[in-house]
Amino acid sequence: MNLQTNIPLKPQEHHQIDYSSKLMLMGSCFSENIGSKFEYYKFQSEVNPFGILFQPLALENLITRSINKDFYTCDEIIYHNEMYSCLDVHSKLNSVSKDALLESLNTQLKLTSQYLHSVSHIIITLGTAWVYRYIASDRIVANCHKIPQKQFLKELLPVDDIVASLENIVALVRSVNPEVSFIFTVSPVRHLKDGFVDNNQSKAHLLAAIHQIVEPRKQLFYFPSYEIMMDELRDYRFYNQDMIHPNDVAIDYIWEKFKAVWLTEDAILTSQKVASIQTKKRHRPFNPNSEAHQKFLANFQLEIEAIKKELPHIKFD
Repeated sequence: MNLQTNIPLKPQEHHQIDYSSKLMLMGSCFSENIGSKFEYYKFQSEVNPFGILFQPLALENLITRSINKDFYTCDEIIYHNEMYSCLDVHSKLNSVSKDALLESLNTQLKLTSQYLHSVSHIIITLGTAWVYRYIASDRIVANCHKIPQKQFLKELLPVDDIVASLENIVALVRSVNPEVSFIFTVSPVRHLKDGFVDNNQSKAHLLAAIHQIVEPRKQLFYFPSYEIMMDELRDYRFYNQDMIHPNDVAIDYIWEKFKAVWLTEDAILTSQKVASIQTKKRHRPFNPNSEAHQKFLANFQLEIEAIKKELPHIKFD
């Protein structure tokens, strides 16, 4: 008796990820979950340089500004709750200093622009189709920064608008980096603050839009993170206590599925060696001066040197 639905997946035949790949992950908090895996296994990756961004227009805006070097100015900064913020980015960039925030924003624009010119894969995870329009400027924002709700209008992005936004992102990045591959996915995080029905409507809009632009022959791919969570892990034991976010077991499960599809066989083998080193780094000896521990350290250093000889960009702090 089969008590679990399994989504059929097979390894990607072309444009897989290896240790020479340069990755950029952008989007919802699930981007950070998967991004942390790439960082742990020492892939060359950049994760959410502007913080968590849930909706496509926010991503399009910052990618556009980065490539066009459209730097921020003082009039785009707001002051609220004794902090300076920018409505285009996540609150992690907030600062008590306007100048510090401006410098941080424009530094990230420069670095993101440089990375987009050389990146091999961009992984975009969309979280919601619901957006907030700041009444004072009549602009859709990325983050409300706890400004009173009455200053915003809540809107659901139509499918066509999402399609147009994703197409703009692809076209703009490929204008400076024609060979880049895109992997789109929908976050399995449940945005229940929108309500159960509204959350499902939002996810439906995202899924419908993504599947209008996905075309493997054009290096535009889809990975079913959302479907794995909904159909393979359809049990609350795979959620955190908030019943909204996938727990570590679920994240590990989805990562293993992603790895089997997108990582080359050599990359998987190398990641296992990296994982062994990462585990040994956490080793705490009973007797640091013992002969056994000194032998352990010598062998450990040989493992690190072997990896670094093969892949010089890997660093173990």
